[in-house]
Amino acid sequence: MNGGTPTAIERRFVHHPVMVTEVVEHLSTVPSGAFLDATVGGGGHARALLNARPDLSLIGLDRDPSAVEAATTLLAGRGAKIRHASFGQLGDVLDSLGVSRIVGSLFDFGVSSPQLDMAERGFSYRQDGPLDMRMDCAQELSADQVVNTWSTDELAGILRSYGDERYANRIAAAISSARPIASTSALAEVVRDAIPAPARRRGGHPAKRTFQAIRIAVNDELNQIEPALETAIDRMAPEGRGVILSYHSGEDRIVKQVLHRRAGLADESRFRGLPRAADQAPPAIELVPRGSRRPSTAEIADNPRASSARFRAFCKLGSDQGEGAC
Repeated sequence: MNGGTPTAIERRFVHHPVMVTEVVEHLSTVPSGAFLDATVGGGGHARALLNARPDLSLIGLDRDPSAVEAATTLLAGRGAKIRHASFGQLGDVLDSLGVSRIVGSLFDFGVSSPQLDMAERGFSYRQDGPLDMRMDCAQELSADQVVNTWSTDELAGILRSYGDERYANRIAAAISSARPIASTSALAEVVRDAIPAPARRRGGHPAKRTFQAIRIAVNDELNQIEPALETAIDRMAPEGRGVILSYHSGEDRIVKQVLHRRAGLADESRFRGLPRAADQAPPAIELVPRGSRRPSTAEIADNPRASSARFRAFCKLGSDQGEGAC
């Protein structure tokens, strides 16, 4: 907060940035230029990075108007350009700003603590609120439509695909039978009752995976990841760096596939040691580190919501021909 008394929006959108030390450590060596925070949230990561690298020109995107307002306030006077847009629109935003190249990028996927903590946003299974779950409240599709109008088969499909829900069919049938469902607490109760009693006592709140799956469907989160990462890599200058924070297996699986493909590792397990095929694209990035990292035990103790985070990072090679070390 820029000194003095925090504003109302800052009080309502207080977000603890996950793995901020690791993020800044990886990104602090990028060349001078325009840096993209594709999911700026309340601006916590962006502020920490600008504190370390005040020479950077920061562009921040978020589809949540509350986050845009909070980040704009937090980063006032820092020259940051904050835009109301999803990370899937990053190419259009960069074009509108006349930015052809970026020196780095940050993607912090998932739902933020302020969104979970505002009952009226409808993200939480622990608080009573409307069935909303829209990150951008201007969009038409909401959780109410998914819960109360989608077919049983469609519901079961997203519960399996987006929530890894073992009892997807039972939960989907229970939701269809209980319609109309008017609130988050009512939905959580339906889900809980649909799951066998022994399973309710394991793995946290029984409605967690269902709420996650519906939220992802409402906001079309997974379908935007691959094209957005591809665009960020293509627009990145040599020796630029990127960081991606994901919070569940579906997100991380897509991130890993894109990064491995662009690093020339997509077929590594089958073709290790063999020369590159003539039609295989040369590596555009180097993974730094090769795998993923997790938050420290100290951070998880301080912020339990960070426990599921996976950190992946890369460096853009010296040219599109894979020349030059990061």
